[in-house]
Amino acid sequence: MYATTQNDITRQVVRVAQLLLAYGAESELVEEITQRLGHALGLESVEISISSNSLVLTSLSVGRCITTTRRIREHGINMTVVCELQRICLLTEKGIYGLNEVRKRVARIRPRAYPAKYVVPMIGLSCASFCHLFGGDIAACLITFLASASGMFVRLSIAKRHYNLLLNFSVTAFVTTLIAQTGYQFDLTETPKLPMAASVLMLVPGFPMINAISDMVKGHLNVGISRWGHATLLTVASVIGITIAMQIGGLFL
Repeated sequence: MYATTQNDITRQVVRVAQLLLAYGAESELVEEITQRLGHALGLESVEISISSNSLVLTSLSVGRCITTTRRIREHGINMTVVCELQRICLLTEKGIYGLNEVRKRVARIRPRAYPAKYVVPMIGLSCASFCHLFGGDIAACLITFLASASGMFVRLSIAKRHYNLLLNFSVTAFVTTLIAQTGYQFDLTETPKLPMAASVLMLVPGFPMINAISDMVKGHLNVGISRWGHATLLTVASVIGITIAMQIGGLFL
């Protein structure tokens, strides 16, 4: 294999690893996909080391090693990107894609998200359903729907402006709790506690925590601890917003 070809393959493999990590794939999957893709494109060996915000990849071909480093910038969880990269790897292993086709397909990948006009009411409906399952009455479910839908609207609006994620969670929790506690203020429901509990469930960082545990169980302790710490900070930010809203509402008096 020519040196230029090995360089090109290494760049594509490390780009795939970078995208997988940026959009929420667990470390074990990143290692597996990069090694399989490298072998499918003709490399003898692919070794990858992942840390909390960077990765180092070394490729071996005909006794020649190439090592490259990339910084990881999180773009939020998006399984569409992860699944598309897995699909590219599978088609390359089957011989359908070559290096040029892999380059084109990877360059064309764009994260897709559902429109806010669908996400906002569906989040409200899901949180209201949890309130109903917890034993809330109709009024409590309506309050939960309004609070969680409003909170999700605020969350998406802040995300569009690319503010810090911790600030996003804190403000969203504040707005959501402020609306959810109207059941206390105006005696609208017989179960006023349930809207306050159910409406903020959308802020639980479940996926990052699952990834963190998965990484730690599979031996990627550094990345797992980093992801766990990030998920914990998001939870603390939500608690701060909830506490301030409850303090304003007089629930701590």
